Amino acid sequence: MNDVMFGREFAKELEAESPASIKCLERIPPPLFGWKPHEKSMEMGYLALLVAEIPLWITHIIKYSEIDFATFQHIKPKTTQDLVDHFKKNMVEAKETLLTIKEGELAETFYLKMNGLELLSSPKKTQVESTINHLVHHRGQLTVYMRLNDIAVPSIYGPSADDKNFKS
Repeated sequence: MNDVMFGREFAKELEAESPASIKCLERIPPPLFGWKPHEKSMEMGYLALLVAEIPLWITHIIKYSEIDFATFQHIKPKTTQDLVDHFKKNMVEAKETLLTIKEGELAETFYLKMNGLELLSSPKKTQVESTINHLVHHRGQLTVYMRLNDIAVPSIYGPSADDKNFKS
């Protein structure tokens, strides 16, 4: 498979993860943005922001070849709709970027940095694959946070215990 075909496949996979991600994000209430299940855990609002921002990472991986944690700009959502809108915007940009990949582009190197110091480098293709998995991982974490706060967990890949027609 060539890079153009991989780009299309990645865009298709990302699109398949979009509805469930939106369903989760639209259920996160601002009063719980600061909640966390353990002192070592991240806050629910930051976790939801990661879910909303991860598609933006794909755009940065491909277009800019690097992300520097020290300079990467995060929005500061005040409402649930801010999270949903940010996710949708980032999804549009990521899909456009994936669908316009040129041959050879995914073999180029991506760099993850902190204050200019290289933490990781790998082919862009590897990072895009990993980033889609990262989205799924953090969305899964978010559903646990939701369950712990009695927020109905939506169907992701099949029925949720909160679905009215689900029988265990």
